[in-house]
Amino acid sequence: MPTKSSKFTDAEALRFHSAGRPGKLEITPSKPMATQRDLSLAYSPGVAVPVEAIAEDPDTAYDYTTKGNLVAVISNGTAILGLGNLGAQASKPVMEGKSVLFKRFADVDSIDLEVDSEDIDEFVNCVKLLGPSFGGINLEDIGAPACFIIEQRLREAMDIPVFHDDQHGTAIITAAGFLNALDITGRDIKDTKVVAIGAGAACIACIELIKAMGLPHENVTMVDRTGVIYSGREEGMNQWKSAHAIETDDRTLEEAIAGADAVLGLAGPGAITQDMVKSMADKPIIFAMANPDPEITPEAVAEVRKDAIMATGRSDYPNQVNNVLGFPYIFRGALDVRARTINEEMKIACAKALAELAREDVPDEVAAAYGGEQPHYGPDYIIPAPFDPRLICRLPMAVAQAAMDTGVARKPIEDMAAYEVELSARLDPTAGTLSGMFEDLKRREPRRVVFAEAEEEKVLRAAVGFKAAGYGIPVLVGYEAPIREKLREMGVDDKAFEIKNASNTDRTQAYVDYMYERLNRRGYLLRDIQRMIKRDRNVFSACMVATGDADAVLTGVTRHYWRALKNIKRVVDPLPGQRPFGLSIVVAKGRTVFMADTTVNENPSAEDLADIAESAAGFARRMGHDPRVAFLSFSNFGNPPSDKTSHLQEAVRILDDRDVDFEYDGEMQADVALNKDLKELYPFMRMSGPANILIMPALHSANIAYKLLSELGDAKVIGPLLLGMNHSIQVARMTSSSSDLVNMAGLAASNAHALEVMKKSKK
Repeated sequence: MPTKSSKFTDAEALRFHSAGRPGKLEITPSKPMATQRDLSLAYSPGVAVPVEAIAEDPDTAYDYTTKGNLVAVISNGTAILGLGNLGAQASKPVMEGKSVLFKRFADVDSIDLEVDSEDIDEFVNCVKLLGPSFGGINLEDIGAPACFIIEQRLREAMDIPVFHDDQHGTAIITAAGFLNALDITGRDIKDTKVVAIGAGAACIACIELIKAMGLPHENVTMVDRTGVIYSGREEGMNQWKSAHAIETDDRTLEEAIAGADAVLGLAGPGAITQDMVKSMADKPIIFAMANPDPEITPEAVAEVRKDAIMATGRSDYPNQVNNVLGFPYIFRGALDVRARTINEEMKIACAKALAELAREDVPDEVAAAYGGEQPHYGPDYIIPAPFDPRLICRLPMAVAQAAMDTGVARKPIEDMAAYEVELSARLDPTAGTLSGMFEDLKRREPRRVVFAEAEEEKVLRAAVGFKAAGYGIPVLVGYEAPIREKLREMGVDDKAFEIKNASNTDRTQAYVDYMYERLNRRGYLLRDIQRMIKRDRNVFSACMVATGDADAVLTGVTRHYWRALKNIKRVVDPLPGQRPFGLSIVVAKGRTVFMADTTVNENPSAEDLADIAESAAGFARRMGHDPRVAFLSFSNFGNPPSDKTSHLQEAVRILDDRDVDFEYDGEMQADVALNKDLKELYPFMRMSGPANILIMPALHSANIAYKLLSELGDAKVIGPLLLGMNHSIQVARMTSSSSDLVNMAGLAASNAHALEVMKKSKK
């Protein structure tokens, strides 16, 4: 069963991992494989040429194979998350997930390998013999003390980076936060008294790294289940604990923590009590990093100490010690200089770069991702947000420089400025921004999102997932009895959900009055309105938002988009001065392109297109992009000439007159807009790079294009999002999965907040 802090059911987790193609990874070729010639170059006989080159000079494997950007995530399953020794096979979902994070955060290709042996010699020999395949080895979920021995022996035997993330990843993030906590509380690391609880692999790695950064050995008291680790203790000791034994009269945690400046908890829930916190020095630093339940919660600390700086391993509290802030970027920098190892200096450089980043002003795209709030360096912000787009540049650069400075880089970087540009181009900001938006929803006052078709099973599953993820409060619209029965069949407490329909609310008359006031001079009788409210769930749901009973609506899976939108527009008006339109977010090959209008305006005028371009540019900027708008056509800048493209040319002239603050041009064909190599044919083109916003000439071409991409292309299509309305209402595609619907509901909730902020700013 899930733990009490789980955000999903067992069934939902299993569906996620089994839906479609089982697992979370697939192999895709990076070279064309369309013709016989392509295959001949990729395999026999063309492959013989790089084979001979590598045989002559093994280092050329970095030039002709994936080795230079490939990391193996390896485990034997002896310490899986917090679940213990469940074996190599059971560790595979975790290792796949780790591989996904490598790709998602640092564009590092990764493959998981599960070694079915607890014998140290067998494990080491297996990994060592696989070494030629990879540019780096990430060890994961291996129990102590074997993890210490395995890592040390592999580092000695291999000439590529070997990194046990459970130890060193945690240590790097902890060290970064610790440095900033010292700075905020005015402490000198040489005079700081620290208590470390746990004495396992992660705890020992944290202390060793912080000691390497200047914390005196005698200033650290380490405590395990037996008590204080002191000089001369024999019970429960090993060589790694013994290295941190000190001369002290303290024997219990209570004695050690009294007067301490800081405590690092890497033990388990409840290990730190409020009385212990009371006994600490002024402005105590408390890192309670056990997951999912910390050694002590921030709420419990706040009850007894208002001056504490607190960090945990959880995303729902400030200052999360999250390993994803470290390992992807450590390997990115190490791979890019073809490092032989990851040494102490590289880890320290990463920790310091991370600490320094938290002290800088947060860029607008990070603030936008977190609902417009600007995090500031201080007690609640000592560690950067995981979705800060600057991480991909700052951390690998620091790691690479340290590798070069210490002589472990086989291919030093000659132009660091060019390297920074290369790093920034590796990742698309959209994924991080969207992720940040969803994280922000969990911290805000929850929005009420109406699921208008709640009797549909996938809609109901989405509502359950939306609530479990902490994104907001779902309000289910439909017949109450069957919905509650389905919830119980899903193993969910049906009493935790609010279910509305025209017959079980006292608000029906208010909705009728509201709608009659709007439509009585548009040919609607009172009985028409009553019938509409009672029979059309989209109208009923939109009325809930329009009258303030809810914040957003999600619909669309049971009827065509245009029909759902038609009924919604009877209830909700566009924003003053804005034109509603549909914006599809297309994510493919590491880049994002925004397409508009894909759902609303059938034959937009030049003025319409200019308005849509401005609104789309504003949305793209909130997603972290510098907008570059292309007005698409079958022609390029008047060739061939056609009266069908005049409105596109006029839209460009309208934007010229408006003096907008983004790049734009047109009309042009899609390949000219997206392929930077074709710009040489049109040197006069205004855009500095490939377009990231495509304004389509008419609805038929836009709708066809985005649906072709979603069905045939190697692309993920999010949306279309309905923008420009006075309230947040999203119409999903009929083919949407429950996961798609959770995402759309989250975007609806986020848009509701953005609309509220915008309206308040205009008052």
